[in-house]
Amino acid sequence: MQWLCRRGSLELDIILSRYLERCYDEAPAAEQFLFEALLDLPDTELQRFFIGGQDPIDGGILKIVRTIRSLSAITS
Repeated sequence: MQWLCRRGSLELDIILSRYLERCYDEAPAAEQFLFEALLDLPDTELQRFFIGGQDPIDGGILKIVRTIRSLSAITS
């Protein structure tokens, strides 16, 4: 999972790795599944979601994006 969090930009690396290190192991299986699905998306989409502030259309992905955004806002 750590390798999958390594992306094309340092910002994405930090955002995704922070969730992995602090939340992933204790997250419910459904949330872990959503995080894994998020990691399948291209960097351009992830940048729009986390850096550009755009919301994903898919409700499940939106849920994990909001969780990760809130973690980043609290601990940045």
